Amino acid sequence: MNSGIFGLAAFGFWMFIGAATVAGIWDGVRKREAQHETLRRMIEAGRKPDQQFVDKLLGTDKNTARDLTIGGLITLFVAPGLALMGYLIDQGAFMPLLGVAALVAFVGIGLLVAAQFARRSERQDPGFPPLG
Repeated sequence: MNSGIFGLAAFGFWMFIGAATVAGIWDGVRKREAQHETLRRMIEAGRKPDQQFVDKLLGTDKNTARDLTIGGLITLFVAPGLALMGYLIDQGAFMPLLGVAALVAFVGIGLLVAAQFARRSERQDPGFPPLG
């Protein structure tokens, strides 16, 4: 009988994850439609929007290096938390979670290196198209 309850709980969890994903996608589509509607109404009213306004409205002026740096720092600070979690759970779980923490730390370092590459590319070629 317990396995049926656990099965329902697992089903409920995955249904929640699916609903949250679909809601996020739907929200993104609605926001994008509202942005396009704003531009369409401006053009119909005879006002020509400047490029800076269009970039801000559509979100095309992104700072890729900053985004990569933030992601790298967050990921890097998760690594010691995973190691500590392995230590607190059980001595047998410490070594596997220490390996996972090392993997996460390397991903964070890779993101920080990518951010430096993006900054250097932007400095060398100001016309460099944004990576994101």
